[in-house]
Amino acid sequence: MAQVRNKQVVLRDYVSGFPKESDMDIVEGTIELKVPEGYNDVLLKNLYLSCDPYMVALMRDIGPEGFQNYTPGSPLTGYGVSKVIESGHPNYKKGDLVWGFTKWEEFSLVSPTLLFKIEHTDVPLSYYTGILGMPGMTAYAGFFELGSPKNGENVFVSAASGAVGQLVGQFAKLTGCYVVGSAGSKEKVDLLKNKLGFDEAFNYKEESDLDATLKRYFPEGIDIYFENVGGKTLDAVLLNMRVHGRIPVCGMVSQYNLTQPESVTNLAHIIFKRVLMQGFIVNDFYHLYPKFLEFLLPHIREGKVVYVEDRDEGLENGPAALVGLYSGRNVGKQVLVVARD
Repeated sequence: MAQVRNKQVVLRDYVSGFPKESDMDIVEGTIELKVPEGYNDVLLKNLYLSCDPYMVALMRDIGPEGFQNYTPGSPLTGYGVSKVIESGHPNYKKGDLVWGFTKWEEFSLVSPTLLFKIEHTDVPLSYYTGILGMPGMTAYAGFFELGSPKNGENVFVSAASGAVGQLVGQFAKLTGCYVVGSAGSKEKVDLLKNKLGFDEAFNYKEESDLDATLKRYFPEGIDIYFENVGGKTLDAVLLNMRVHGRIPVCGMVSQYNLTQPESVTNLAHIIFKRVLMQGFIVNDFYHLYPKFLEFLLPHIREGKVVYVEDRDEGLENGPAALVGLYSGRNVGKQVLVVARD
């Protein structure tokens, strides 16, 4: 079988500090559109790729423990939505739509270890990079499994307009909670309050005293803080947690690009207030995916949960889309459109 062009986004070299577009190259390789004899792999045509904050941590020469960091000269990897072109695995056949782990290129030969078949196509396929994919599962598992929300509780969400935060806020409202989100622009604050149903929201860049800000919005304290940011935000939150509060730790995007992470000085409040603070990785919760779909799909179809995407078209715009996450350029879930089915 003849080989075809395969455009890729590859890491040029290991990154220090904030990633730049120039840290990635667009290259054109080739690929044979077949699965090698005897392999259980699947060959995918990638349709949508997910831009996620954790990816910058994999661009360093020493990645996070338990994760495989990127290799210079090789394509980035991440979550995406794809169509099966050919399969060596009995569970997948040509034409199947899947979401899961793939490479930043037009066609990918991958192991199906972390692939999920897409059974519901009455919603946009791109949703499986976000609300119905990894970010959605992250919001669901972190909020419900670790946050253990109760009706009437006070919930604070940082990075609230992002792929995960916008869902946590809506899940909180469905549970009968009072929810406040922080974001980095007036446009995002308006989005949280006027489209996503948050009770209140504020622009953290305009607040010189986060402790005072949180006391203004939570005079009785915070029951659940969904942590996406870390640093100074976490330090202020600890002063405002209620006794037996919960902090699911999803991310710390403010710290990922610092050569010297910021100190957190108020950790003793975890003791005094008996706060449960727990980090988590979504991979530990994928066994709940059927339960997650059963919960969320009806809410999407009935318009009770909405989702905001920010799309860029073409692999050549992949580096800009990814780098834009760390400057707050995107509004909503950042999606890279590679091809249309």
